[in-house]
Amino acid sequence: MATGKPPLPPFDDETAVQKVRDAEDAWNTRDPGHVALGYTEDSHWRNRSLFIDGRDEIVAFLTRKWQAELEYRLIKELWAYGGNRIAVRFAYEYHTATGDWFRAYGNENWEFADDGLMRTRHACINDVPITTSERAFDWDRSGPRPSDFPSLSAFGF
Repeated sequence: MATGKPPLPPFDDETAVQKVRDAEDAWNTRDPGHVALGYTEDSHWRNRSLFIDGRDEIVAFLTRKWQAELEYRLIKELWAYGGNRIAVRFAYEYHTATGDWFRAYGNENWEFADDGLMRTRHACINDVPITTSERAFDWDRSGPRPSDFPSLSAFGF
């Protein structure tokens, strides 16, 4: 069981950027149990129109998500921070079982407990159909985004 997740609040420029990259890397594992350990036991999410409470519901939600959103690849970028809160913007690409590709764009607002675990996550997300030739996130699907891969801003998203 996770007992804390550095970097810890209050965040500064360096630690806020690191927290965002750590979250991106965790989500790109597509391992619901691993991702859930970054959240408090009683974490509360609003994800689109869903309300999710606690790690068990987070694991169940992410399991369903990654069964439907295949070849998921995510890039997050720091937007703002202060104290124990961080705002990010993100984009991710995936395809459905029928082979239809999408790029999802969104914003998240995060609030952290003193131990660095996220206790609140509010996410607004919009999916846009794309063609295979419009895909931009094409790194090896077995791991996180390489450090030399372009940022979200570099793509103009």
